[in-house]
Amino acid sequence: MDPYAALRYKEFNIFLVVRFAMVFAWSMQFIVIEWQVYTMTKDPFSLGIIGLMEVIPAVLMALFAGHIVDQKEKRSLLVKCILGFSIISFGLFMLSMPQVQLEYSTKTILYAIYCLVFLGGIVRSFIGPTIFSLIALIVPKKIYPNAATWSSSTWQMASVLGPAFAGFSISWIGVHWSMCVIFGFSILAVIALSQIKKKPILNPKIGEPVFQSLKEGLDFVFSTKAVLGALTLDMIAVLFGGAIALLPIFAQDILQVGAEGFGILRAAPAVGAFLTMLGSTRFPLHKNAGKKLLYAIFGFGLCIILFGLSTYFWLSVFALFMSGAVDGVSMIIRQTILQLKTPDHMRGRVASVNSIFVGSSNELGAFESGLTAKWMGAVTAVVFGGTMTLLTVGITAIALPSFRKLDLQKDIDAHEEEETKTT
Repeated sequence: MDPYAALRYKEFNIFLVVRFAMVFAWSMQFIVIEWQVYTMTKDPFSLGIIGLMEVIPAVLMALFAGHIVDQKEKRSLLVKCILGFSIISFGLFMLSMPQVQLEYSTKTILYAIYCLVFLGGIVRSFIGPTIFSLIALIVPKKIYPNAATWSSSTWQMASVLGPAFAGFSISWIGVHWSMCVIFGFSILAVIALSQIKKKPILNPKIGEPVFQSLKEGLDFVFSTKAVLGALTLDMIAVLFGGAIALLPIFAQDILQVGAEGFGILRAAPAVGAFLTMLGSTRFPLHKNAGKKLLYAIFGFGLCIILFGLSTYFWLSVFALFMSGAVDGVSMIIRQTILQLKTPDHMRGRVASVNSIFVGSSNELGAFESGLTAKWMGAVTAVVFGGTMTLLTVGITAIALPSFRKLDLQKDIDAHEEEETKTT
């Protein structure tokens, strides 16, 4: 397969620019907020609250958002989502002004930050399904795996640069002007998105009752074992392996490496995942996908345990780098499964279920990590999470033997045959 197949479509390249700008801004914003909140409170539980404030609306709105996405034109909806994010970023920029910091109490500012994070969770519930659906309207089905790889690679590249730049930016220009940079990237995303044409709505059931629509989406996910297995496995692994949320504690109190070291630690997993994804453009992962996914998440758990036990900065960086490398395998396989198995008219709803299973588990994992760190200490919490991840993989491998045999080559061949017939 041509490793650059998806890149030969102009609108897909523009889409990658939009995705990079948004992920860069979103990941940078989350890091800056984490740093500011922990600096204000010195309380690990406050980091968990950040995740909880985003995950509550993301979960509650997810299915409804999926229904709306399947009913609406995707590009216009994504523009509205990005503008919503821009407003939230501007609000955080205003909250971080020195005058505001002096005039209002720490508790007031903290609650205002939580409120904006909550609103961001609502916006996020729409962004994920919209982006997932838009990709399928830009490239042909036969190159979905290649498009998913490049899209995920762009996501990881932004995840590398966003957190890393956030750490250096906090050190160089402070929290306030770092928020201004985030706002600028969201505006860039809107400008780039305007270069993509509006797309047709492929859902034949426009105006379908909400609950009937949601039931159809849920029935599809729970009746498709490949989709359900991948989402469940990844959800539990991410839920208990959420060590990333505790990085401010490790950077400030355990490894004592400051803001710049924090940026390096936060970027390390994304660097590993990005390199994995670049390699996967030439060495596809769709053959024996089930076994590869199980191995990848088992390796992820081992890396999290190593990070929790490490007291050396560069060993911690290595552990996080390797956790990202194996997590990149998991992400590519999961996205390929979803793209190949999901009908066009149900992409919004399936992506919303995915956001509940996997996307929201990042924030629930952050809350779980913050809570367990409060109870048992940061190191023990991370090791506990990694151990639970290993147990999850073992149970899944035993309980779902059909998942171990999952191979996506037949689905790819079927889509290629379908494209050939239509042309």
